[in-house]
Amino acid sequence: MSTEPEGETRVVDAPLASPAATTGLFEVFRRRYLLRLLVRREISARYQGSFLGLFWSYLQPASRLAMYYFVIAVILDRNIENFAIHLFAGLVMVHFFTESFGAGTRSIVQNKAIVKKMAIPREMFPVASMLVSAYHVIPGMVLLSGFCVASGWRPDPMGLLAGLLGFVLVAVLGTALAVLFSAANVFFRDFSNVVQTLTQFTTFSVPMIYPYSMVDDRFGGHTTLYLLNPMADAVLLFQRAFWVGTTKNPEETISEDLPHHLFTWGIGQLAAALVLLVIAQYVFSKLENRIPERL
Repeated sequence: MSTEPEGETRVVDAPLASPAATTGLFEVFRRRYLLRLLVRREISARYQGSFLGLFWSYLQPASRLAMYYFVIAVILDRNIENFAIHLFAGLVMVHFFTESFGAGTRSIVQNKAIVKKMAIPREMFPVASMLVSAYHVIPGMVLLSGFCVASGWRPDPMGLLAGLLGFVLVAVLGTALAVLFSAANVFFRDFSNVVQTLTQFTTFSVPMIYPYSMVDDRFGGHTTLYLLNPMADAVLLFQRAFWVGTTKNPEETISEDLPHHLFTWGIGQLAAALVLLVIAQYVFSKLENRIPERL
């Protein structure tokens, strides 16, 4: 039973704290339970009312592969060993990046009702979009692995490490750009159209529908500028993981169809993507307080 005199108000001697959520990417992963809820919500919303559901995640990459393979391998008659796997390894990475970048850019605007009502780190929305995109990469990975096994895939530890490095590079790069552009898209909706335009160039800026050796031959070995494109390095790393192991002579394929010091390029690009993520977080934090009023 309370011994305080009736009508007397008790004052707690504690520092005042803002009711707003602590922000930043570290806070996003500290509050993983909210992140999981957002990811589940996004996945459920994508297939709501769909008869085929998750099967679309298998059907869509398979249809893209069939389309590109027919145009490039059959009509244009590109003679690349196991071209379907060479192409599909690139498609998986390109789709992961474009989905993370595009959906992440729109994520805050599309969730404006939650942003205005709940005190949660707003970086959570582009991060959730990247994780949803990663979830939808799984069917493509299953199909790619099946094609590789059927073609006599001989995986090796360095190849698997290359695939992991390529995947992490795309995840970090997509998240960094999504965090940066999601804030900008709140103030100017034109940025979603800018992102859509930029991602259209991704397909042709990576060695996917053509081999890297063609770029190397065309520019006489001066491919530094080409390799400064992080997506080109990510695709090459993924091809090192899957396509190379299906060729008749993997060592010869590495020598002729991949750039020298591929891992050095990949690690350097991952470091640059992490720096970009820090810059994106800084810019986001400067704009964050104005986001609710602009929504």
